[in-house]
Amino acid sequence: MLALQKTRPAAGLEFRTPDDPVPDAGEVLVRVHYAGICGTDLHIAAWTPGYESMERAMPVTLGHEFAGTIVKVGPGIPEDVRDFRVTARPSTTCGQCTACAAGDEDNCVARKGVGIGRNGAFAALVKVPYANCHRVPDGLDLSVAALTEPMTVCAEAVATAGVRAGQTVLVIGPGFIGQGIAIFARAKGARVVVLGHDDSPRLAALRAAGFTDLIDTQETRLEVALNAYPPFDAIIEAAGVPSLVNASLPFLKKRGIFTIVGIHPRPAEIDLTRLVRMHQQIRGSYRAPAATWDEVLRFLDEHQDLMRGLISHNFALADALEGMELARTRVASKVMLVIGDTP
Repeated sequence: MLALQKTRPAAGLEFRTPDDPVPDAGEVLVRVHYAGICGTDLHIAAWTPGYESMERAMPVTLGHEFAGTIVKVGPGIPEDVRDFRVTARPSTTCGQCTACAAGDEDNCVARKGVGIGRNGAFAALVKVPYANCHRVPDGLDLSVAALTEPMTVCAEAVATAGVRAGQTVLVIGPGFIGQGIAIFARAKGARVVVLGHDDSPRLAALRAAGFTDLIDTQETRLEVALNAYPPFDAIIEAAGVPSLVNASLPFLKKRGIFTIVGIHPRPAEIDLTRLVRMHQQIRGSYRAPAATWDEVLRFLDEHQDLMRGLISHNFALADALEGMELARTRVASKVMLVIGDTP
């Protein structure tokens, strides 16, 4: 089985051929049909700070955005779930710590991420807890279903920011997470402005999706562009660029909410005195609860053409490194790896 793996704590990835995984108790084996390349995968490939915990799992197969078909079940899982089309939450819990024992699995202290702390979906087969699986609606294309994980991140960001109808929202970063945030904020009834830098391909994808308030700061200064709008009710940062936090805060209205989604390579400096006097809030947004997954699957099912348009490139697994380079250089919006036969 071909797998794209992180094998050492340094820049780079390797193709290897590990044995086929065998599902443990409570787990299922999923044949992967589609797997998306994520910004997290790029950080891992470049070995930027924040992923040191992966060393204990190496060699580990990457990939946490996927959809496929259950082909084998572990002890305790009924055989009749075979052939279910599923996607799966990549965050797995230990079931043994104090938090898990109390039913508070969201605060598990031994959580492991599929594709980070345990083998992921950049391979033909991946094993996951059946409790993490979500059925894909019958009419939903599995390539679109593979977008579920990142779109739950987007839905959580919009919820964390408290976006509602009639607001004006600034989304910083037109990568796939920024695109998904823009789509969900628009669905809430907000006016959405998206800001990027030297991002013409990804801004073009948003334009094709019906967005018109698009800014590329390669062509205009940030201050000039944002002064054309009233103060924003909410700003959602999905670029992972520390300098943009303080640069954009002056454009947030009094009592506005600034939500951070991007993963930053270093700390950001902010004017705390101004933040206090403007009575503003800074919130972090990360993982969505399980209920959001089913909501997002329904949204994807109802908006397949829209979402399919954001998949800019498809590659075979063997060509994944080429796809990762397109994602790294911001040519691609979303690179999808086509791994298994499509049912």
